[in-house]
Amino acid sequence: MQSYTIGQAARLLGVSSDTARRWADAGRVATHREEGGRRLIDGRDLAAFSVEIAQVGSEDDASYTSARNAFPGIVTAVKLGDVAAQVEIQAGPHRLVSLLTREAVEELGLEVGMQATARVKSTSVHIDRM
Repeated sequence: MQSYTIGQAARLLGVSSDTARRWADAGRVATHREEGGRRLIDGRDLAAFSVEIAQVGSEDDASYTSARNAFPGIVTAVKLGDVAAQVEIQAGPHRLVSLLTREAVEELGLEVGMQATARVKSTSVHIDRM
């Protein structure tokens, strides 16, 4: 069974190491110590916890959509053309790029530095403003 350090778990969950450590301290995810004293999380426990927090996050989500793969992040670039636009979002370790109409970008008011969620369904990426 593979085990993960707090830092590795944090990267996989898309949170800071401090957040993952607080969750472990609060008993939200079980840990054990290796011989050197470092805390580890069993892979099965981490998998179950990741499903749990994803469900909690989706329950709090105010938007309703059929796109299930959501990547909340920050807009890092907006390139406007006459008709089309390109929006880049950094969501944790993931960089997502979406091509959409200029009109859609303007209606959403997308700007560099604002929070947004890239939603992926099939081969399309949908951008939701937060």
